[in-house]
Amino acid sequence: MFKNALGTFRFMGLLEGGSLLILLFIAMPLKYFFGFPEAVSVVGPIHGALFSIYILITIYMTFIYKWPFRFSVGAVISAFVPFGNFILDRRLENWQQLKPSAA
Repeated sequence: MFKNALGTFRFMGLLEGGSLLILLFIAMPLKYFFGFPEAVSVVGPIHGALFSIYILITIYMTFIYKWPFRFSVGAVISAFVPFGNFILDRRLENWQQLKPSAA
């Protein structure tokens, strides 16, 4: 499905970032402004699972691509910032120096 591990990482980042936006801007307002807590009960665990997978893939990519520690930390921090993963994805798309370690 994906050409390489970087493609998987980027896809997972977009999924995780999208789930954060849904949680923050749809589910939480439904809970707190409209008294519909079930929205967070459904979206929250989905986001949590996607976040966990994203962290595992980030760790994997750190070793495969030998990313600098600061880049890996930045990738994790971007998961906490709304739209952060989308900005990171744009930077990854333009960053031509990412190469897997010699196999």
